[in-house]
Amino acid sequence: MPQTDAPMVQAFINRVATAHPPHDVHDTFLSFGRLMLQHDSRRLALFDRMAERSGITHRYSFLEPGANGAAVDMEDFYRLGAFPDTAARMKKFERFAPELAVQAAEKLLADEDRSRITHVIVTSCTGLSAPGIDLALIERCGLKSSVERTMVGFMGCYAAINALKLARHIVRSEPKARVLAVNLELCTLHLHETDNLEEILSFLLFADGCAAALISADPAGVEISSFNATLVPDTRELIHWHIGQQGFDMVLSGGVPGAIRNALTNSRDEILGGANDIELWAVHPGGRTVLDAVEQAFALEPAALGASRSVLNDYGNMSSGTVMFVLDRIMRGAQKGQRGCAMSFGPGLVAETMMFRMAA
Repeated sequence: MPQTDAPMVQAFINRVATAHPPHDVHDTFLSFGRLMLQHDSRRLALFDRMAERSGITHRYSFLEPGANGAAVDMEDFYRLGAFPDTAARMKKFERFAPELAVQAAEKLLADEDRSRITHVIVTSCTGLSAPGIDLALIERCGLKSSVERTMVGFMGCYAAINALKLARHIVRSEPKARVLAVNLELCTLHLHETDNLEEILSFLLFADGCAAALISADPAGVEISSFNATLVPDTRELIHWHIGQQGFDMVLSGGVPGAIRNALTNSRDEILGGANDIELWAVHPGGRTVLDAVEQAFALEPAALGASRSVLNDYGNMSSGTVMFVLDRIMRGAQKGQRGCAMSFGPGLVAETMMFRMAA
């Protein structure tokens, strides 16, 4: 009798846990932006209008907001006229990033047999050091020293989708694998003094946060169906992320939403694979206008992106971890069998998407 191929092992996001620092800094950074633009009434008025329409109410940082005066925070880390260099910012990352990563991982692994974790994947584009977050997770969360570790660096907001791709490959090749994927960003490390309105609007979007997910062959949570990457031509200049003298220099052009809308409209069938029954949309809230662009491209009802808009309101844009915050909210209320699409955007310009189905 001829042998038949064994069915392909499927990978599942069993659960997600999230964590954020304790300090709500949104109002403080609004004040900072106004201070930077105080001598230009036209741009100040535009800034106030954009901030009011941002869809953001809260954003969190490991830095405690300062009182009125020359310092933006209580530690005088950001002191007007004497902002820190990149080396000082990376020292902060080494101090605070492992703490936040461990906090999210501990929530995720509270009832888990940690000896069964076989792989650790960490994504971050806001800091780096060695030994890094991967080893801190092993040591502080009581994981086996033989755990395989992978760092995914500097991919920006879509890194979580790429981490899930990697985790899926691992599980499908090693059915007993249990992958801990952590998306950690300290975006508020990279504030600097500027009167460039586009830069200031970027600062007033980003925040700190961490998501942790467990991926395995256990048929629970979210079944990962497929992935797709859409590279938008002639858009390299729209999103920049370079290491500078005073932190990482981020440029997020106002042309991003329009480019995303056009690209998704043209690639809709390729992304969805012809599916017309998508009920769940876990879209990275790169900003209110980015969500508007996705809504228009897929002709969605306003309620479809409710989870994304609520995460944007409650946390801002935490880069790679944000789409996992959205997925976490969706998983809590979704029903078995519902199909969904997760989506993130980042440097390239690239739209990374993941099709999924709710399991038991």
